[in-house]
Amino acid sequence: MSPSGPLQLGFIPLVDAAPLIVAQEKGFFAAEGLAVSLSREGSWATIRDKVAAGALDGAHMLAPMVLAASLGIGSEPKAMIAPIALNRGGAAVTLSSRLTGDGDAGAGLSHLVRRRQEEGASPLTLAAVYPFSIHNYLLRHWLAGLGLNPDVDVRLTVVPPPRTAALLGEGVIEGFCAGAPWNAVAEAAGVGQTVVRVTEVWPEAPDKVLGVTEFWAAANPAILQSLIRALARAGAWAADPHNQPELVALLARPEFLDAAPEAIAAGLAEISFDGAAVNPPRREQAAWLLEQMARWGQIGEVAIDKVAERTWRPDLYTAALGG
Repeated sequence: MSPSGPLQLGFIPLVDAAPLIVAQEKGFFAAEGLAVSLSREGSWATIRDKVAAGALDGAHMLAPMVLAASLGIGSEPKAMIAPIALNRGGAAVTLSSRLTGDGDAGAGLSHLVRRRQEEGASPLTLAAVYPFSIHNYLLRHWLAGLGLNPDVDVRLTVVPPPRTAALLGEGVIEGFCAGAPWNAVAEAAGVGQTVVRVTEVWPEAPDKVLGVTEFWAAANPAILQSLIRALARAGAWAADPHNQPELVALLARPEFLDAAPEAIAAGLAEISFDGAAVNPPRREQAAWLLEQMARWGQIGEVAIDKVAERTWRPDLYTAALGG
């Protein structure tokens, strides 16, 4: 945050950006003495690059992205940290209605992939929102469970979350894994069917975090503590069922998600923001994510405990909340 302007925080239009949006609109940032400007961004790569360059002070960020950026995997290395987790849940795999029919969607997909291979046809294209994301790992894990090799039997590509449902409907992709509300948007449009949710496979898997650079955190300790407190308060507000009608209306606004309230409400049912159960950044979660990255060949041998300790910062969370 420069002396001449507000704190710049980025987000992607997803239901799990709620803590940032709520903290701004309900005055939780202001109550901590923070002037904040929220910046809706178009892709996760843009979020990563702007935080790394200092164009954003921090952002709603994919949990594995913090690890990848710090390790210099997929981009120039930039030490980042996660001082608070924002949510769990919300990620889901949705397949085109052209594939699902009335039977077992997984079996149908596996059969179609094998048939296309026998015919010499091009592989089906499936999308995740970013290479370093719980969405990529869920999609790969689900495909592997069907006996498919995600690096050989299908073509995996990257699509920004808000584009997933539209590209599914246009036939550019045949399935995707993204966060809420975009699976519900595809279902409401009649173009997709959700076949597996992350909560069915990994209920405790981390999803989004607040990401800031290590340099920024060291230079702005008091501001970071205020930011953590405001986001924790916002998460607790978002988790309260009594606030859901107001939350749905808030997120649906054009400057935020610009999506149907029904799709947002459906997404909220799959996401947990609940305070002490979600917000502390647990280092075993970082270690688990690093294991997923290794499983799929994104990283070689790394000192998992050392990387987790440097990037996941429960000490900062505890210092801010006074626990």
